[in-house]
Amino acid sequence: MPDDWAPETVEPTTPPPILTVPAAGRADLRGRRVVIGLPGIGWRGDLRADATIVQSSRTYVPVLPEHEWYRSEAERTEVFAPLVPIERVWVELASTAGTATRAGSDVLSRLVSLDAPPQRDPVPVRELAHLTGRRLVQADGTRAIRDLRAVTEPYQNHEGDICLRICAEQDWYRWAWSGAAPATREVPIYLLWAE
Repeated sequence: MPDDWAPETVEPTTPPPILTVPAAGRADLRGRRVVIGLPGIGWRGDLRADATIVQSSRTYVPVLPEHEWYRSEAERTEVFAPLVPIERVWVELASTAGTATRAGSDVLSRLVSLDAPPQRDPVPVRELAHLTGRRLVQADGTRAIRDLRAVTEPYQNHEGDICLRICAEQDWYRWAWSGAAPATREVPIYLLWAE
């Protein structure tokens, strides 16, 4: 079996990396994936933003864990969202011009600046262990399909392909709050990247 487990006729395209940009000055925050934190202290991701709020001439962003965001949207319910000062919020964007820079295996090649959240480069799923629940990107020709989650670990299907079952991120979270199993689909691992 070849190392990359991809058919010789298929040349998978690496999805663009995830960049983080300051939320200040952006008008399109509602529903966006965000990172919060302080330079020099640390970062917290897997969050979604709502529309900004101005109180006493200061701008805040309501920020929710992703599972709460998806539940409130699906069930049209009000949920408590802490207000984070906009200068502590960064928005995740898929790069349109950049390419992923694969870090080496030693710690020195993986060092980052503490001034802003680091770029998130996609990693081929075939290089990772423990995939269930991970954020995924499917490289589908010229586009990257995001907001997906792994529902299984790699397995070999009846045709001999190494695959994962994946679902939409909203269905992943709905599974937790409602118990309703997600609609999944089988995708060969050479088309999948972890964020």
